[in-house]
Amino acid sequence: MNNAPPSKQQAIALAYESGDLAPRVVAKGRGIIAQHIIAKAREHNVFVHESKDLVALLMQVDLDGHIPPALYQAIAEIMAWLYRLEQQAADNRPPVFKGRDVDIGE
Repeated sequence: MNNAPPSKQQAIALAYESGDLAPRVVAKGRGIIAQHIIAKAREHNVFVHESKDLVALLMQVDLDGHIPPALYQAIAEIMAWLYRLEQQAADNRPPVFKGRDVDIGE
């Protein structure tokens, strides 16, 4: 019998394709599902950004739903940082985060 407390870990996977109005929630879950989402992301070299507050807000979005406009700026800054990270990796330069704190509506 496993007496370990249930994991409170949560995870969200977002996708954005050209032509989309905004990024969409393509996977979300808690506990073991969250662990699988994170493991799959890492297995495929997909960046995993950790922000409990942002995940809590995104957990409210329906699966396959677009992120709400209130989160556009926060997600856009993360995506812009990821783009720079990918460009630096291609150039073999160390990543530098030049973002700023973003108000995510709390």
